[in-house]
Amino acid sequence: MLQINDINVYYGNIQALKGVSLEINEGEIVTLIGANGAGKSTLLKTISGLAKPKKGDIIFEGDSISGKVAQTIVKKGISHVPEGRRVFSNMSVEENLELGAYLRKDKQGIREDFSKVYDLFPRLHERRKQLSGTLSGGEQQMLAMGRALMARPRLLLLDEPSMGLAPLLVKTIFRIIEEINNTGTTILLVEQNANMALSIASRAYVIETGKIVLSGTPDELNQSDQIKNAYLGGH
Repeated sequence: MLQINDINVYYGNIQALKGVSLEINEGEIVTLIGANGAGKSTLLKTISGLAKPKKGDIIFEGDSISGKVAQTIVKKGISHVPEGRRVFSNMSVEENLELGAYLRKDKQGIREDFSKVYDLFPRLHERRKQLSGTLSGGEQQMLAMGRALMARPRLLLLDEPSMGLAPLLVKTIFRIIEEINNTGTTILLVEQNANMALSIASRAYVIETGKIVLSGTPDELNQSDQIKNAYLGGH
């Protein structure tokens, strides 16, 4: 579904991604694990058109999307839930969700998707008239995910969905990620909580200082001493 071939991305003179290649098959949850500053968010931004690769190509469902503008990429079926949620705090929950569907014209489908999002996140339904800036961190994360789903993506990019959340909420968010995947949405998950990410992923890639250094199934990565010590608390 998504193929990334040897992409290099720079911020000024600093090279953030160094020849990164990876692929995602339809229906998978693929997770990208790495320390802060390893290039995880940059990779997601490059896929969704917020950063431009200097070299290499990104192919989505057979078409090159490398260097295309973000709006075109959303239209093609990729939605990005950024790190730090980025909800529109002076707008209501409902208005935020409406914005997620702004490229769509199918009113009936949009109504159906409102119902689906509220089924996934009952808390958002309760808070639908509330200003999103007044929501808790966990509720804002749910809203950011719901807003992305309103575009009806075939591929969902999730950047650190568990960041700053209480352990119980983290479990809820991960259960919902699995539910989203079960309804047919392919997911690329960037996550600091490597144990949780590996528990739901089909495959995983490890990125260090802008390079993919390891890939495999969660079982394979769980058996690697290098990964255990660096990301899984050494046990």
